[in-house]
Amino acid sequence: MLAAKRKNRVGRQVSAKYNSVMPIFAPQVIEFISRSPEQTRRLGFRLGSLLQPGDLICLSGDLGTGKTTMVQGIAQGWGSLDAVSSPTFVLVNTYRKPDGQVLHHLDAYRLQDALEAEDLDIHLMLETGALVVEWPERIQAALDPQHLWVQFAWLADEQRGMVFKPRGERYVSLVTEFRRRTFGG
Repeated sequence: MLAAKRKNRVGRQVSAKYNSVMPIFAPQVIEFISRSPEQTRRLGFRLGSLLQPGDLICLSGDLGTGKTTMVQGIAQGWGSLDAVSSPTFVLVNTYRKPDGQVLHHLDAYRLQDALEAEDLDIHLMLETGALVVEWPERIQAALDPQHLWVQFAWLADEQRGMVFKPRGERYVSLVTEFRRRTFGG
């Protein structure tokens, strides 16, 4: 524990104790608790509205933590009219905007390693649209090191924890705008 002195509301010195073991996130990292699937979709909608061709969004977390629910919102916010489903068995789903742009949705759960992912031509997907990857940790070596990583965690029946971690300038600016549009300020 670290101790620090600060003034309370009436100006008196008080000691505050801080847990030095608890992680402190960088200013551009967002931690959020979703209280329903609808709230997760709304977050995805706001994120999807900011995506550009070439963007890479990595959604990591156990089964049932809300990754596909988030993709439903991302696709809708991005402008797709297509229904979103998990591509666990087909590996990649492509969602189209009316103007012809595409959003690729890759589920890496059944892939053994990055070599299998490279056979899917991830680079071509990024050239032709944005790419959302579920289970990215399985193919991380095949992914661009610059991306937005969203870590999901099951907290309770209707609650999911999410941590949005940008890696690279494009994703820092994406998260900054996402924060502004989602939470204000």
